Amino acid sequence: MLRFVRTALISAMLLPAAAMAQTSGKVTDFMLENGIQVVVIEDHRAPVVQHMLWYRAGSADEPKGSSGVAHFLEHLLFKATKKMEAGEFSAVVAANGGRDNAFTSYDYTAYFQRVAADRLELMMTMEADRMKNIRLTPENIATERDVIIEERNQRTENNVQALFGEQTAAAQYLNHRYGTPIIGWMHEMEQLDREDALGFYELYYSPNNTVLIVSGDVTPEEVRTLAERHYGPIPRNPDLPERLRTEEPRQNAERRVIFRDARVAQPYISRSYLVPERDSGAQETAAALTILSEILGGGSTSYLAEKLQFDTQLTSFTTAWYSGVSLDDTTFRVIIVPSDGVSLEDGEAALDQALTDFMQTGVDAEQLERIKLQIRASEIYAQDNVDGIANRYGRALTSGLTVEDVAAWPGILDAVTADDIMEAAKLLRREASVTGWLMRPEGVTQ
Repeated sequence: MLRFVRTALISAMLLPAAAMAQTSGKVTDFMLENGIQVVVIEDHRAPVVQHMLWYRAGSADEPKGSSGVAHFLEHLLFKATKKMEAGEFSAVVAANGGRDNAFTSYDYTAYFQRVAADRLELMMTMEADRMKNIRLTPENIATERDVIIEERNQRTENNVQALFGEQTAAAQYLNHRYGTPIIGWMHEMEQLDREDALGFYELYYSPNNTVLIVSGDVTPEEVRTLAERHYGPIPRNPDLPERLRTEEPRQNAERRVIFRDARVAQPYISRSYLVPERDSGAQETAAALTILSEILGGGSTSYLAEKLQFDTQLTSFTTAWYSGVSLDDTTFRVIIVPSDGVSLEDGEAALDQALTDFMQTGVDAEQLERIKLQIRASEIYAQDNVDGIANRYGRALTSGLTVEDVAAWPGILDAVTADDIMEAAKLLRREASVTGWLMRPEGVTQ
């Protein structure tokens, strides 16, 4: 069976690679004189493009006391500019057969449009306009503040898992803004005003803080010509601050969060560890942590699944993941859902024992080979998704990595050894961890 899986994966790796060699995957990057970084990812199989503008400014860059302003500003950029009325941007995209949206994270804010290739210049015209010509009216400020508050009510206040996640993140970070939710704390969101949004916009929304990514049926020469025409005239911000943030001290005391809510349908245990992120030019530790997460919790054949779900049947679900693309120290997380009749206390004890056993037994060679084959296949299939590639580069380049780092990543993953993984596992220090229990109040049953 293992031989069959291995053969199938190798075939999956080779066939798409040969097919795509003629059509996609070429990456070109260059810089305009005003500091905007441009990345072009060619894919000529269909006459469409994705145009993305990534700002190196996310919720972790917000001033203290103004949590949520990065996401608030994202909403406001769909309102009026000097050339367009509120809502006109998206209406024009839709009228030209495209779709658009935006998203905010800790380290970036991104705006994108997916349109026919011959509409690329129109997208650049509009995006360049709202990079510097936002028009904030009192009505739009009030309306969008209500919108983001309602978004928090729907996605966070009404979601016990989201509330639980907020509390564990706040406990994980003692001194860093990653402990503040991207959408913001409610009491601070309610106070956001025009000055907050405009201050963030004027400081961070400038060419020398931006990555432009165009993927699809284009050439680097076409993109350069259009980018110089529409983005080139926008002056750089000479006052753009260096991207420095408060650093985490060495964490020396494990923390616990117990979140009780009558709405909890399924109690579970979350464990997060503070670990290093992917660093430019030195991605080896992050690669080992990435594969460690697959070994421990990457599906039904993972170490924790076999130990806790199938061997002892103490859990009904296990998973682990590592959030490597991050500007600063990040987290390695494990979640287990105890089976019916198994207490959270017993579930946590079983998790601790399984992790201890892993440190003693080490990495299974066949499992490591299987995971590497799966990673190779997934890396090749990822080349077939032009939107996904653009997102991969955007997240990386706004999180301290380079184009060269992204290109080198598959090879670095493939070079990880069992010894590398066990060394990385030592980074999962209990003293730098937060263990959370999501549960119902005592005496409340489902």
